[in-house]
Amino acid sequence: MESTLDLRQMVGVLRKHIWFIIISTLVFAVAAFGVATIGMTPKYSSTTQILVNRKTTNQGFEAQNQQADVQMVSTYKDIITNPVILKQAQHKLAHPEEIIHPAVKAKYGKNAAGKRKLIRAPKPAVMKTTGRSYNVSVGELKQAVSVTSQQNSQVFALTAESTDPDLSAAMANQVASVFKTKIKSMMSVNNVTIVSNATPSDQPTSPKTKLITLAGAVVGILIGLGYAFIKELTDTTVKDDDFLTDELGLINLGHVATIKKHGTNDFRLKNNHPDNTNTTPTDQHKRVRV
Repeated sequence: MESTLDLRQMVGVLRKHIWFIIISTLVFAVAAFGVATIGMTPKYSSTTQILVNRKTTNQGFEAQNQQADVQMVSTYKDIITNPVILKQAQHKLAHPEEIIHPAVKAKYGKNAAGKRKLIRAPKPAVMKTTGRSYNVSVGELKQAVSVTSQQNSQVFALTAESTDPDLSAAMANQVASVFKTKIKSMMSVNNVTIVSNATPSDQPTSPKTKLITLAGAVVGILIGLGYAFIKELTDTTVKDDDFLTDELGLINLGHVATIKKHGTNDFRLKNNHPDNTNTTPTDQHKRVRV
């Protein structure tokens, strides 16, 4: 039998196995949906935007400064993920404190005898906790943070991703804050401004449940179609008379009708002749043969 199918046969194969294809599609789609919603941990991302814009009062150099700031974006993208920035950001994540009153040093003077005298006692700095503390390593922080920018743009985006939406926002904001402070001493410039702070998002960025479910449905369709056509191509049974006459060159002598069995499993020939009771088995056999 030929191992190829024409268009008419293909349509017939699809109609014959349509329920298997539908069930296969549903099974794989449901399985993919279950894996995406139960088997995979959702991740959340938060983004802060940073502007590189040098402050100048000289209008003649404004265009040159702007072009220089655009070129500096590429350099800043490398610096912001440097361990020097990330290590301090990691420390601030673990100790989110803000100085309300700075520390005051002790003040000394001299008395009438010329001896040293304490005039003002030292005071420690007054700190205020600004949020939750997070224990994140520098390696985890580097893996969670990514930087993107548009071509010829002075703005670049700093995005942090984790399984906790609050942690993602805290990481992005702390890295941006440390970078803004450190870049002044590292590059001797003051051209970094935080345009927008990162905020927690309640919508996970991964996994993409709809896309994974669609991919599972496509896999189910392909498996169903593959099974249907492979089964049809490997089926060597004779399905119609055309194969016998056209392919094998046999002559079609006719068709045998289906005989249904009634009562016992034996088929017996009955003779309505009145003397059939006197006939011998040999005579009955002869009559049957005639």
